[in-house]
Formats: sequence, structure tokens, C-alpha cells
Amino acid sequence: MNLNLIIDYLIISIIASLAINMILRNVAKQYKVLIDIPDRSRKFHKRATPLTGGLGIILAALLSGKLYIDLNNLSGFVPLFTKNLIFTSLLLIIFFLYDDFRELSAKIRIFIQSLLTLFMILSTDVYISSLGDLIGIGEIELGIFAIPFTIFCVVGIMNAFNMIDGINGLCSGCGMIALIFIGFSSGLIYDSMLVLIIGSIIGFLIFNLRIVGKRRAIFLGDHGSNLIGFWVAWTAILSSQNSLYEIEPISMVWFVAIPLLDCLGLIISRISRGESWATPGRDHIHHKLMNRLSSEGALIVIIFICISLSSFALILEKFFLPMTSFALFILFAFVYYFFAYYYQEIKTKIGVKNV
Repeated sequence: MNLNLIIDYLIISIIASLAINMILRNVAKQYKVLIDIPDRSRKFHKRATPLTGGLGIILAALLSGKLYIDLNNLSGFVPLFTKNLIFTSLLLIIFFLYDDFRELSAKIRIFIQSLLTLFMILSTDVYISSLGDLIGIGEIELGIFAIPFTIFCVVGIMNAFNMIDGINGLCSGCGMIALIFIGFSSGLIYDSMLVLIIGSIIGFLIFNLRIVGKRRAIFLGDHGSNLIGFWVAWTAILSSQNSLYEIEPISMVWFVAIPLLDCLGLIISRISRGESWATPGRDHIHHKLMNRLSSEGALIVIIFICISLSSFALILEKFFLPMTSFALFILFAFVYYFFAYYYQEIKTKIGVKNV
């Protein structure tokens, strides 16, 4: 697929997403289902807002995918990985739509995430078998740990994207950027339907960012944030573990750095305070930025950082060894945690003492 065709199908998927998200939003409003009600603790939006974004994204991707297959006479030639990813994504939507209706416990959500990931592994034989040459002694092969490690990574990324879904455009924006960088840097976007997923997310973002008006806003819902995390994780795994695509696994970590580090930091911070890691709170990176910026300002800063880190990863990919990229990521993680958590705590303690 050349760049002109990519743009054509991107436009088709955006239009499909706009139409489907509008329909789902109106249905949710009319029948008062999948509506997120504001409260004073964590949900600070001003209006009751439909949680139909994830459903709209996957339906738009399926519709534009059908058009893509028919227009290119590809019926019967869809890869097994794509078929099973679609099937598993539909199961994911069903389970987590129920979560949006009646909130599931963290243990049940992790069990469902793990089960869906295991199904993908067993049905496609795609998983993380190598971490690349991270420490300069050759490829690190996972062997018998490959499948458990893959489940751990996919579930981790799903929860990272779910947990960072705190302001409009953040989860879907981070996911879209990751998919764009994965797709173009590996070449996966030229021989897959990845562009349709990206276009479907863009169509949702137009509503989520209220570009079409504040009264027409929609949210992802847990089913949507989990879906985006699932797609990002499997796109990264396929492109980094397939010999057809030349990209290092460590570059994928840079592409999802902010959601990943935010998630890990929260888990460590909350457990150290004696709290459950799954406890809702206002201690995410975007909440910290919103102490100084508006939600729109925080979104712009985080998206800019995501693009910068992903671009930096491509420079490292091209000019340096994987062990250099790995070492710099560890350094960046320490710097991130210091300023995101410990530096602020130190300032607060000093301020209290001075008072």
C-alpha cells in the first residue's frame, strides 16, 4: 500500500468513525444507557456524557475494514493474526462494556485481560520471544518464560492505557501516536489495516475533544481504553517479533513510555502508602500537570512529550545499539519518577516545615 492509498483509507475510516460515533452517541442519549454522570470526587465534566467511544471505534474499524477488503478483492486473504485480533477485540468489548455498566473488580478485569491475551497467543503463535540485545551479550531469548512474559506485558499495557484515561484525548491520543510510530517505523502500516484503526481513533477524537461542540462529546469508557491498550500492545508485539519488520523491542517501550511509567509509578506509590494499586485517585501525571495547567494544556504537554520520546527512540534505533537505548530509557525512568513523585513530595514537606 503506497502513501496515497494510506491517506485515502485514513479518510474513509475517519468518516466512518464520525458517522458511527454520532449514531451511538444519539442512541445512548435517547435511551439513557452507557452515560457517564459527573460527580465531585473524580469526574469533573459538566454534562452527562455517553461512554460509547470504544464501541464506535471498533465498529468504524470493522466497517472501513470491510470496504478495504471488498475494494481490493482480499476476501479470503485476511491473515490469521488479523482475524483473531478482530474476534478477540469483540470479546474484549463485550466483557468491558459490562464493566462500564456494572463495575467489575480489579481481579476479574485482570483475569479477563489475561484470558484474552492467552487466546491470542495460542491461536496465532505470536508472542514476545526475544527482547533484543539489551545488555550487549546477544539476543535475550525468553524460552519458557515467553508466554507468561507476553501476558504480563499485554495486561500491563492495557491497564496503563486504562489508568491514564483521565482527561479528554489523552488515552486515545497516546494510543494513536504509538500506533503511528509503530506502523511507519516498522513498515507494518504499508501491508496491514493498521491505518483503519488510526482513522477510527481520529474520528472518535473529534468528538472526545469537543471539536464538533461541547454538547456532542463522548468518552471512551473502560471498554474503549482497554481496546486501545490491547491494539497497541499487539501491534508492538507483531512488528517487533516478526522477521518481516526490522525494529527493536526496546523502541516499543519508548513509544508507550508515558502510559507505562505513569502506571508503574502509581502502583509503586500507592502500594508504598498502603493503598490498593487499583484505587481511583488524582495522582496521575496529568493530574499533577493540572495543578499548574488547564486540562487542555496538560494534554498538549503530554502529547508533545510522547511525540518527542518516540522520535528520540527512532534516532536511537537508527544510530545506536539497543543496549544504549535500554540504558537511556532506564535513566529517563529514574528522572521521570524523581520529578513526578519524589521531587514534589520533598517540596511539600519542606513547605510544611517552613510554615
